[in-house]
Amino acid sequence: MHARGAMRCAFVFAAAFFALRPASSQVVEYAGDSALVACELEGLLPASVTPLDLESIKAAPVFNDQRILGVMPDFQTVRDTTHPVAPLTGRQKWTLAARETIDPFNIATAFLTAAESQAGNETPKYGEGWANYGKRVAAAQLDFASQNFFSAGVLATLFHQDPRYFRRGPQSKFGRRILYSMSQLVVARNDSGGRMFNVANIGGMSMGIAMSNLYYPGASRSGAVMVSRIWTSMMGGAVGNLMSEFWPDAEQLERRLFHRK
Repeated sequence: MHARGAMRCAFVFAAAFFALRPASSQVVEYAGDSALVACELEGLLPASVTPLDLESIKAAPVFNDQRILGVMPDFQTVRDTTHPVAPLTGRQKWTLAARETIDPFNIATAFLTAAESQAGNETPKYGEGWANYGKRVAAAQLDFASQNFFSAGVLATLFHQDPRYFRRGPQSKFGRRILYSMSQLVVARNDSGGRMFNVANIGGMSMGIAMSNLYYPGASRSGAVMVSRIWTSMMGGAVGNLMSEFWPDAEQLERRLFHRK
């Protein structure tokens, strides 16, 4: 999830796509059963729902193709969590990274983020001029690419974590939904439906920021700068989670108010 771009409701990707083997049907079945139990424990499913329709789970769309405000990609969000959701395979985790990487909105955000950085000679401090603006654009894309590469790709696969955001939904109270959105920065759903420390997000973000020292100028490679960037990335992730959680509610409200028959 480039942090400054996220704070403006945008994320920039430039990650690689690697093909990995999909999970076997036995793994999907086990994960589906675990997901059902997890949903019941969270109060997302009534206890009376027992038989798991594996065929409908497998046939369900893997990624969310709807866009926030009609333009911002929201691929990583599972909007309806009232039904069991199959985990992503390794291939699908890398596909998620690739789709966000090549999305036109995210690419355009890199240019806007670089322009802001250029105007105030902010991090990364390459200096003025068109040549340095080009470096800022490339750095913005590489920043987000590397964080996504490590998060949604490498670590999510190695630690069997699902890099998607699972909405709590309107069946929960407003305050709990806000706390839940914040908690998902450090809590992840694993491929069997359980909860664990979000190694993919925290580790991927940290590794991506550390990697930027390979191409950032010397003035932007201090420890203080890195800590500031980690904090900004966390705040950007929080904004992104809140938008993913509540935007569908805003869409429903808009339809009720302006599309009545």
